Amino acid sequence: MGPSHPATHGVLQLVLQLEGERVVKCVPHLGYLHRGMEKIAENRTYLQFIPYTDRMDYLAPLASNVGFALAVEELIGVTVPERCQVIRVICCELARIGAHLLWLGTHALDLGAATVFFHTFKDREWHYDLVEDLTGARLTTSFTRIGGLMHDVTDPWLGRMREFVDAFPGRVDAFESLLTNNTIWLQRTQGVGAINTEDAIDYGMTGPSLRATGLEQDLRKSRPYSGYENYEFDIPCGTEGDIYDRYLVRIEEMRQSVRILDQALKNLPDGPINIDDPKIVLPEKKRVLTSMEELIHQFILVTEGVGCPAGEVYHSTEAPKGELGFYIVSTGEASPYRLRIRSPSFNNIATLPHLVEGGLVADVIANIASLDPVMGEVDR
Repeated sequence: MGPSHPATHGVLQLVLQLEGERVVKCVPHLGYLHRGMEKIAENRTYLQFIPYTDRMDYLAPLASNVGFALAVEELIGVTVPERCQVIRVICCELARIGAHLLWLGTHALDLGAATVFFHTFKDREWHYDLVEDLTGARLTTSFTRIGGLMHDVTDPWLGRMREFVDAFPGRVDAFESLLTNNTIWLQRTQGVGAINTEDAIDYGMTGPSLRATGLEQDLRKSRPYSGYENYEFDIPCGTEGDIYDRYLVRIEEMRQSVRILDQALKNLPDGPINIDDPKIVLPEKKRVLTSMEELIHQFILVTEGVGCPAGEVYHSTEAPKGELGFYIVSTGEASPYRLRIRSPSFNNIATLPHLVEGGLVADVIANIASLDPVMGEVDR
């Protein structure tokens, strides 16, 4: 099956050995989208690598932007202002909703429920309009900077976000009314592709797929970053670890993301969005156009990059698909000596043989969709 198959959600190939309709063996083949991103990072400044993070989980680039910036900032030893942290939380939860909307639409379509696909993609356009208004791009956002953000949010944009936050819970209820108690949906997902917590941990599974097994593990709670400890939200968990539980967990996560967004919009503080350090953050454009010193600062920062101290750091965030981590080794140069990316989809896909062997070949499609893989972060 694959690598060019509509149900593999990207260039994933599964070599299946069958006995009739039953799967005897499954071997995932990866590498069709390998671009050498980690090696490329060794020849880019930290700022220049941010656009590459857009191309990992391209369904949630805002979350990947934030994850990489946080790792570099921990290496440098800086903390961004509170307003920047809140805006980054907004970005991460907006990315989570967008990623889950695409997962829900395509997952339902894979099992024949086409109506859900049209509803989710209509709302996804709404989500993409917000992303475009904020960053200037729908997909390649590159919104974070080392030490801050590309620019501040505007009052009109915050108003449109408020409309989205107020209306979206009703949209989630509508999605659920089409699937949660649907007999066909229940028959295709309940008791199918189950995995227990112990096996999931052994595979390195994280995110909604792990929480569907019943383990309450979420980096936003267990290792908070960007001020997540200041927000009230629940961690949805399942009990059976099957496809249906993975569906229920992601549905509830969209509600919890809206809850976080509501708190962020109500408590967005005033103040700067960037740290006050000309060796790390680019000067304002209007100052560059009127001051020779600022022009020189910008030239040096763009051409030579941010100077990181020698050392190493691993920083991870709770991305829509699970733990997204960046391990950076620095020798004090403008580029990383080594960059290693821990992507959730890579480990989650590793569970596929466990999930599908012994089941029906038709359930392979349902299992892939329930893991919500994105090959852009698997093949780096």
